[in-house]
Amino acid sequence: MNLTHTCKADLHCHSTVSDGTLAPAALAQRAHANGVELWALTDHDEVAGIAPAAAQAARLGLPFLAGVEISVTFLDTCVHIVGLGIDETHTSLLNGLSQTRSGRISRAQAMAEQLKQAGIAGAFEGALQYAGNPELIARPHFARYLVEQGICSSVGEAFALYLKEGKPGYVPQRWAALPQAVSWITQSGGIAIMAHPARYDFSPQEEACLFDAFTQAGGQGVEVITASHSAAESQHYADLALQYGLYASCGSDFHSPGESRIDIGSIPPLPAKLTPVWTALHSRIR
Repeated sequence: MNLTHTCKADLHCHSTVSDGTLAPAALAQRAHANGVELWALTDHDEVAGIAPAAAQAARLGLPFLAGVEISVTFLDTCVHIVGLGIDETHTSLLNGLSQTRSGRISRAQAMAEQLKQAGIAGAFEGALQYAGNPELIARPHFARYLVEQGICSSVGEAFALYLKEGKPGYVPQRWAALPQAVSWITQSGGIAIMAHPARYDFSPQEEACLFDAFTQAGGQGVEVITASHSAAESQHYADLALQYGLYASCGSDFHSPGESRIDIGSIPPLPAKLTPVWTALHSRIR
């Protein structure tokens, strides 16, 4: 197994269990076909896809890490924390994820009501058709419905016109607290990773507060390479990884062949100066 810096790892992607469009086993197949050498499934706030993903990965001889992406609220912003190498049967993790999922349906109903007021009827029922797990109905499912109805030409346009903060279909939600999410991950034997940090609209001072709070809570890694990061942003987070003594992670954040910025397994390798997170997860690789 190649566990050097040149390892073709993809440690962030989503299946139909959350807001992706491929089933867990199909994702494993796609990762393998694309030459991925270490893969993790990281569905939002849910671990039900790990068993079929791990089983298919084992059949393919694809090294696999169990993962999850947990939604947290920090400075009134939704921030995502990826857990890698978790035990998906751990009670504290399962209870925490259940609590985190519990508000999604009521939020979706509120989103649909606001879209109705904007002239778009049936959005809740329409989005639900795209949600493999109704407990995890989310904005991408609404976006796909808006595209299906011809209201928008793409998922990106649906977010820009209707689903981003300040737009008609946006409804804020309070998620888990940052220390809670990190503790659920670490108690289950995993490593907590700050996901795609450039996506958060934080000032430099707010970003420093985020990383301070994350590391104080026990967070140990940061996603340096991901589809939404520019080269300059990746360099910035490589520098922060060194500054804070964090492991470096990488992942495509792949959701769908027709929607994602890049395909699973298409991200560049980590910079050689960083310590890949998988070097601390040998015993957790299946």
